[in-house]
Amino acid sequence: MKKTKKERQKLLIDTIKDQPFITDEKLAQNFDVSIQTIRLDRMELGIPELRERIKSVATSNWNETVKALPIDEVIGEIIDLELDYRAISILDITAEHVFSRNKIARGHHLFAQANSLAVAVINDELALTANAMIKFTRQVVEGERVIAKANVKKNEAKNRTVVEVISNVDNEIVFKGEFEMYRSNEKEGIVNENSN
Repeated sequence: MKKTKKERQKLLIDTIKDQPFITDEKLAQNFDVSIQTIRLDRMELGIPELRERIKSVATSNWNETVKALPIDEVIGEIIDLELDYRAISILDITAEHVFSRNKIARGHHLFAQANSLAVAVINDELALTANAMIKFTRQVVEGERVIAKANVKKNEAKNRTVVEVISNVDNEIVFKGEFEMYRSNEKEGIVNENSN
């Protein structure tokens, strides 16, 4: 049963609050309305378009600079960064990322997004992956948006930092990785006590 405009707009606000990087196309699909209807709803509610929402999150959250690699070598778009604590990147899966036969994303793109985010979050001029334990939990297809979140967990030993990266599509986990990162400067103890 279709929702009234008022009900739909209330749900739209809640959905965008929970998933700020959701596309108008996905919202239209979820609410079984046209993309134009979603755009009109957003305009009425004063909710900016996706690109503006991303820019807004990036501007308010990202006041640090990636040190371990040039920003254009990070796979995906970093929208949040707090060195040695956390980082978030977005990767839109396009035709260049998928197998032409079935439109499923090649795994190395998801790995590259997560691995480059693990490097980027390290507050050091040199950060290299020493070891990685990864798990793909579901296929990702063309047109989906992958949001990777990195959390610095702890330092296991001299010059090592453990970074956990979890990648989601529409709040569903698609990839998990634990990266043991070599860093040139020594940090001791637990870096981020608030990490899960």
